[in-house]
Amino acid sequence: MACMTRPFIKMNGAGNDFIVIDALETPFRPTEDQIRALADRATGEGFDQLIAIEPSETADAFMRVWNADGSMVETCGNALRCVGWLLMEAGGGDRVTIDTAAGPTAATRAGDRRVTVDMGRPRLDWTQVPLAEEMDTRGIELQVGPIDAPLLHTPGALSMGNPHVVFFTDRQDDGFVTGSGSLVEHHPLFPEGVNVGFAHVLDRDHIRLRVWERGAGLTKACGTGACAAQVAAARRGLTDRKATVVVDGGELVIDWDAATDHVLMTGPVEIERTGALSF
Repeated sequence: MACMTRPFIKMNGAGNDFIVIDALETPFRPTEDQIRALADRATGEGFDQLIAIEPSETADAFMRVWNADGSMVETCGNALRCVGWLLMEAGGGDRVTIDTAAGPTAATRAGDRRVTVDMGRPRLDWTQVPLAEEMDTRGIELQVGPIDAPLLHTPGALSMGNPHVVFFTDRQDDGFVTGSGSLVEHHPLFPEGVNVGFAHVLDRDHIRLRVWERGAGLTKACGTGACAAQVAAARRGLTDRKATVVVDGGELVIDWDAATDHVLMTGPVEIERTGALSF
């Protein structure tokens, strides 16, 4: 079988990094094994997510997303900014629409290599997260640690096109986030798995956040996770509806707009390098 070569762009949004493939003319369908090999930071290209930009009949493009473990997922907020920037650069405009498995969204320029993405309305009903049983998603019945003295408890739950839980805690060290996040990710309460946020509210307009991403592990940033943390905090009255979310790789400004109920995410876009995949 002949070796296939595909050019790529390595990008990141606030440190959350991607390999982006142009599949507008030639389909791109890697296997899970190929994705895992490419994602390996020691022997492959290394990335949190693999992105394919595909044609769309209803938008400027369709964005397909695979996590580092080879699983296909609904969407990725930081990748939407990167793909939006690429499409705007190619087309010369200041606004594009991008379709995803979670639905369409719009990206607009917000400065030099800064992009705002309209992430739509947060999905707050327990059936939309989804959860395995009915609960109040402002604070669901879930805890980590001893029953009489849990280390984490009562996280907020919602979907930003993909499922999230957000614990409010000042425990954010690598070991704690990795141990707790990997445990909660596959909890039976979440039939589709879940992204796990660890949010420390610093004041009414600042949140420090770390995220254990479903299928990717601990990442430097998670765009939908930042949106989820802001919405979960605002629902509890811990923050205002607009806040800066500080992640390991930078800062994201999240605005849960009261007029439209949409969540707007603004943050940076960076090109790291270009190359070609061979498999």
